[in-house]
Amino acid sequence: MPKVLLSGRVTGENDPSRESRAGLLYLLFSSGWDISNSNGDKAVTLSTIQDQIIDSDAFVFTQGSTLEELFKAVSIFVGYQTLDEKLEAKGTVILNGDKSWDPFFDVLDHLNSLGTIKQEFRDYIISVNEPEEVIGALSKINSDSLPEPIHHPIDENIDDIYSYEAPPVDGQIGNVCVFCSASIKDKNYIDEGYELGRKMADEGLGCVSGAGRTGIMGSVVNGAVEANGWTGGSNVPHIIKLEGLPEGLSSFWLRPDIYTRMEIMIERSDAFVIFPGGAGTVQEFLALLLLLEMGDPVMKGKPIVVYDRIDKSGKNFWKPLINLLKEKGYADYFTVVNELGIVIPTVSRLMDLKL
Repeated sequence: MPKVLLSGRVTGENDPSRESRAGLLYLLFSSGWDISNSNGDKAVTLSTIQDQIIDSDAFVFTQGSTLEELFKAVSIFVGYQTLDEKLEAKGTVILNGDKSWDPFFDVLDHLNSLGTIKQEFRDYIISVNEPEEVIGALSKINSDSLPEPIHHPIDENIDDIYSYEAPPVDGQIGNVCVFCSASIKDKNYIDEGYELGRKMADEGLGCVSGAGRTGIMGSVVNGAVEANGWTGGSNVPHIIKLEGLPEGLSSFWLRPDIYTRMEIMIERSDAFVIFPGGAGTVQEFLALLLLLEMGDPVMKGKPIVVYDRIDKSGKNFWKPLINLLKEKGYADYFTVVNELGIVIPTVSRLMDLKL
C-alpha cells in the first residue's frame, strides 16, 4: 500500500484543524493510502526529514502553514530541482483553502521573477482548496508523472571525490557561512559575491559555503581563495554533478544528503549570511530559524544577517520572505541589511556581541 506523509500537528482537542484533518484522513484511507503522521505528532528536524522523505510515496500539506511545514515543503521542492532520486515520481499536494500558504507561494513567484527559480513550482507542488481535491491531485500526478527538471549535470566524474580537512589560516577569528545561489549568472551579483569573499578573508573570517562552482556560490569561494582566506564547504554527490566543485577549498565535507550537508555547515560556522539565492537558500534560511525555534545549542550565539539587496528598479530581493517571517513572529531571529558594504561589519559586530 502506498504511503503518504501528512504534514501538520494537532495541538489538542480544541485544535480547529482536527475536523478537516479527520475528513482528509478518511479520504486518504478510503482511497488506498497508508498515512504517516496521521496523529500529527511527528516533528520535522534536519536529522529526521530525509528518513521521512525516503519512507513516503507522496506528500500532503494541510492548512495553516507553520515554519516546520514551510521548511518541509521547500525542501521537497529543492529535491525536485536537484534531481534527488529519493523523490522520483513522488507527488506533493498542498491543501490551501484558508490561503495560509499564499505568502509562501508569493516568495517562490518573486524568486522566479528574479531568475533564481527557473522551474514553475506549481508543476511540482499542486495547490487545492478542498480535501476532496487532494485525492484527485495525487491521482493526476501518478498518471501524468512530474515534469522533467531543467537542471542538467555538468560534472559526471565524482567517483574520486572525498572529504578533507585543513587547519585555520593565521589570524582567522571565526567562520561565516554564506547561503546563496549557484545559478545566478548576472555579473552584478557575481561581482558582489566575489567582493564578499575577499572582505571575509581580509577580516580574518573563514568562508563556509555549499561548495558549488557556479553562480554566486562559486564567486564567494573564489574571492576568499584569491585573498588567501580559509574556505570550507559541503556538498552531496547528486548536486556536485549539477554544480561541480570550486577550486581552492581548504576543507571539504562530502555528505550523503542535503540535510547532513546543512548540519556540518551549521556546526562549522559562527555566523550566517543569507545572500541572494533561490529555493535552496530559502530552505537553508528556514533550517536556521527552525533550529533557533527549537533551542538547538548548535545555533547558540550565532547571528544571521540577511542581505536584502535592492536592484536598479528598487526591488528588494528578500522582501516577500522577510515579510512572511516577520508576520510569523521571527523578526528577532535575524538582522536585515540593504548594502553590501555593511554585511561583514554587521556580522562582525553581532559576533562580538554574541560570542
